[in-house]
Amino acid sequence: MRQIALPTAFCLALSGPALSFSQEEVMAGSIRTGWQEARGAHMAALHLSLAPGWKTYWRSPGDAGIPPVFDWSGSENVGAVHLHWPRPHVFEFNGYTTVGYAGEFVLPMEVIPADPGRPVRLKGVVELGVCDDICIPASFAFDTTLSGAGQPDPMIDAALADRPLPADQAGLAGIGCSLDPIADGLRITATMALPRTGNHETVVFETATQGIWVSSAEAVRDGRTLTAVAEMVPPQGAPFALDRSGVTVTVISEERAVEIRGCPAP
Repeated sequence: MRQIALPTAFCLALSGPALSFSQEEVMAGSIRTGWQEARGAHMAALHLSLAPGWKTYWRSPGDAGIPPVFDWSGSENVGAVHLHWPRPHVFEFNGYTTVGYAGEFVLPMEVIPADPGRPVRLKGVVELGVCDDICIPASFAFDTTLSGAGQPDPMIDAALADRPLPADQAGLAGIGCSLDPIADGLRITATMALPRTGNHETVVFETATQGIWVSSAEAVRDGRTLTAVAEMVPPQGAPFALDRSGVTVTVISEERAVEIRGCPAP
């Protein structure tokens, strides 16, 4: 089974002695309370402000880094929370490709109350990594009340508008995914009939199964056809049965992004 390595700077940063920045110097956080929708859900958002040159990560961070991990255990009257990820950006550093956000990062959170008639206490913590030339672990604790109608929030609206386009709106004419066993997992090849999203397209594969390591994809475009290849390695390091319906393929460029759910056979 292959060994999956992280950049030396990232590993040193997490160990402690290499840190030369404090969290307060590079990141500030807040909860935007937003508004309550007619059906009772609250549209709030996590708002992170990152110092120049620093970034944090998307739900699938790429070759290195850690995605945000939320703990809602202190919350009250919360039935569910759905995260609406805006289009991420692709970063290259020392030969590694990572996916995330820089500057102002607003992550809309659709909070479903257990009882729509009562206020929601949103209490918890988000753990994440923030990086420049080095990386440091960071956390943001929050405790806020969502009640009443609230008010419109242009920053939340902008983040919602910047989400990846669904496949039908992006003009996807079809996708076919072939699977080939490799020594410690499988290789997935997706062929998409998709108009160009912009220059320098990056393709990211995700699975619904926890613990599957997915390599960076190699993507090649030929006219309206985009082909991407990646490897998937489970903890047991052997070929496995992939749930095709739980695969998400995201195509990212600086102009826009497209999210394709499901990876049917060709």
